[in-house]
Amino acid sequence: MSKTGKYIYGVINSDTEEFFDMGEVAAYTICFEGIAAVVSDSEIVDCSHMPNDTLGRLLVSHQQLIEKVMAKHTIIPMRLGTFAQSDEEVSMILSKGYRTIKDIFEKAKNSIEIDVVATLSDFGSFLQEISQEEEIKQLKQSLLDKKGGVAIDDQMKVGVLVKRHLDKSKAGYADQIQAALSIVCDSFKAHDLMDDKMVLNTAFLLNRNRQKDFERKVEEINNKFEEKLNFRCVGPLPPYSFYTLEVKRPRFEEIDWAKKKLGLEKDFITAIEIKKAHYRSALTCHPDKNPDTPNIEQRFDEMTRAYRILLDYYRASNQDEHDEGCYLNEQAFEKNAVLVTTMA
Repeated sequence: MSKTGKYIYGVINSDTEEFFDMGEVAAYTICFEGIAAVVSDSEIVDCSHMPNDTLGRLLVSHQQLIEKVMAKHTIIPMRLGTFAQSDEEVSMILSKGYRTIKDIFEKAKNSIEIDVVATLSDFGSFLQEISQEEEIKQLKQSLLDKKGGVAIDDQMKVGVLVKRHLDKSKAGYADQIQAALSIVCDSFKAHDLMDDKMVLNTAFLLNRNRQKDFERKVEEINNKFEEKLNFRCVGPLPPYSFYTLEVKRPRFEEIDWAKKKLGLEKDFITAIEIKKAHYRSALTCHPDKNPDTPNIEQRFDEMTRAYRILLDYYRASNQDEHDEGCYLNEQAFEKNAVLVTTMA
């Protein structure tokens, strides 16, 4: 039997009860000490096993409601598919994430995200241009002069070289675009390219008041690359790529692993001690300082993950700015088993 709970869209910096009517969806706020979650009553479902068409409808509904809220507020979005059992659990989530959320509002005040995608206008012509690179021409000629003809391995060598030059050329375009747009934004984050035609897939964070400046700058760049690139902008959006909130329910074993990974032995620990342990560990396993050590990147990634786990746990269990530490034993964990953090 399905169960009804609260679907959480995001958090706004408000202490006022509000309603957002979208026809089929009616959302409202649940307030906690000056911040408020925007929620709607909904059947609780597991989005990780949801069919693509159903997930697509949820995404559209999620975005439409957030756009409605954005007309009045800066909203820190919650990860798609975040549910709570009740109003009380929503309030508990807000309390656990209070310091994190307030910090984000300080950083993201009046901020919006605009995503910019640039693709090659004529991929065939671009490849033809790449093939005229001297290094590629020389390799092709050496293979043609080779006795016995061109083998499959030789063809692969040409393909790898073309791909390397292709990626280098596209990266050059992307650097130019990002450098030009960084003048009118506060930050940017590059996402993965979906195919060989895509040159840029980047999210830009900017103040809402600079949206027109940003759009003019995009138009300038579009004119500059008119024959080579096509541009598409999506937004304004909430700062999905920078500050999306995530509710985690970690296992005690994970907290204990992180503690040991950073070499911390005490059950009571402060934020300063966590940061010092992270700094000490970074000195011993940073790839730049230990380039010849086997598996050093994996060790560094694990150390970084451990640091983030402990710091998130500390912040979830210490909502008072003047608290000096927290317990990492299993008894204390039962009281702090919900973490609210930003998605990595």
